[in-house]
Amino acid sequence: MLQRSMITVLTGFLLAALSTGVSADEKKQHSAIKPVPRKGGWMKRHEAMNARVKKGNVDLVFIGDSITQGWERNGRKVWEEHYGKRNAVNLGISGDRTQHVIWRLQNGNLEGIEPKLAVIMIGTNNSGDNTPREIAEGTAEIVKIIRKACPKTKILLLATFPRGKDANDKRRIVNRSSNAITAKLADGKQVFFLDIGKKFLEEDGTLPRRIMPDLLHLSQEGYRIWAAAIEAEVKKLMGEK
Repeated sequence: MLQRSMITVLTGFLLAALSTGVSADEKKQHSAIKPVPRKGGWMKRHEAMNARVKKGNVDLVFIGDSITQGWERNGRKVWEEHYGKRNAVNLGISGDRTQHVIWRLQNGNLEGIEPKLAVIMIGTNNSGDNTPREIAEGTAEIVKIIRKACPKTKILLLATFPRGKDANDKRRIVNRSSNAITAKLADGKQVFFLDIGKKFLEEDGTLPRRIMPDLLHLSQEGYRIWAAAIEAEVKKLMGEK
């Protein structure tokens, strides 16, 4: 109980630090932390994910947007190689922003499970409408929900991947700034931050289309880079030998 209380206090402290200079009313209003569902096929996938987690036997979850959902497409073969025997579940939905993930996590995506590890990569879809601090607050809320629902679950928080042709891309700049704030959520005990963005880039900072054909979504090679870049951390945090 004491350990759980300390975790709650630390998470609250981090959320407060991220909100410095923002009034309670302003924070309540901004879209990145206001949980909302989406319609159509989104809800169908959400319900399918809920049905999967209710079956149990979940040791690893990946939480995110289309880039995470893409493990089932371009990343399918890589997923099977790296996560097929790890009782892994893909909790990614195309088009999701932080507020959609918040709603999902509050409405069944974590019900009845306590994975060894949750890997989170979210925020790029917020980069056109939200400030870096708002995006970071959205991510902080996601971390807070997981810590409360699954207190024993380790969290590997990935920096939002680079996007766009080069370092001057406006949304890449927003992501880079939000990553710098989000990194402060790591406590080195339950929450860990890892930035693998440079693994996808050329030395001059350009993003090759062989890795991200549309300068956002990964090719099979891109998923191979992703899996290789986090493997050591995944193995350690899951307690594998």
